[in-house]
Amino acid sequence: MNERAKDAVAFLGGGRITSALTAGLRLSGFRERIVVYDRNPEKLRTLRQGSGVEIASDPQSAIEQAETVVVAVRPGSVKNLLAEVAACSIVRGLCVSLAAGVPLKNLHRALPQARWARAMPSPVCRIGRGLTALCFDKAVPKKERRRVRDLFARVGQVIEIPERQFDAFTATFSSTQGYHALASLAQAARQAGLNHRTALAAAAHALADGIAYWRESGVSLDELLHEAATPGGIAAATIAAMDRAGYARVIAKGLKAGIAQARKNAQTGRHNSRPQNFPKASEFGMKRPH
Repeated sequence: MNERAKDAVAFLGGGRITSALTAGLRLSGFRERIVVYDRNPEKLRTLRQGSGVEIASDPQSAIEQAETVVVAVRPGSVKNLLAEVAACSIVRGLCVSLAAGVPLKNLHRALPQARWARAMPSPVCRIGRGLTALCFDKAVPKKERRRVRDLFARVGQVIEIPERQFDAFTATFSSTQGYHALASLAQAARQAGLNHRTALAAAAHALADGIAYWRESGVSLDELLHEAATPGGIAAATIAAMDRAGYARVIAKGLKAGIAQARKNAQTGRHNSRPQNFPKASEFGMKRPH
């Protein structure tokens, strides 16, 4: 295939994050070619129908068409995928890994001819409201860094952080944090006497609309907390009780566990789609997040 044909964004892996990114890119008006390789034909059919992607029969054919290669498989699958790529293709271009916990040095070791970046996008990029962290190997030139930033900026906010902060970012930014908080708050509201629909509406307002106001108002978080928690008021009593119960400690413990799991995933290949003891969304009439 000639050099002029290398104009696509090629995804190696057609799972949930690829589905979210391709949908978000198309929603943004992105009309460039998107090529996807995956071993599961059903995933590929769904992506072609939903986002108009082209299907590659193997990794090599995807890479041969790619200006940018996106490695979009679970951490435990990265090593085998890159070994397959190394065996059949000479990759000298830009590769972006979405695998949590797999550092640039490991990626470079597996495929040293490539110029590597890491990206951690949120599934919320499906609706153009994502957040993506980026970091780059020193070998990636400015032009290619700009290409990666521009690609992910189409589906939401982009920030560049040191690689050493990636695991903490991954544990913190997950939209599951919001789903978990929403389900837990709604569950507590039901126990306090609200019906499930009202409990969910009230909890969603507290979280989503309150945060939206903070984003748009320009008022600092400290000011809003001070303003809302009037001494002797309901909000003040609620927050004080949560703090006494160890709310901040529980959050910190959760992030610590998430960071540890991110590092473990890269070594063992384990990946859990839903944390244990996560409140069931069906209890509140919610659809499970995708």
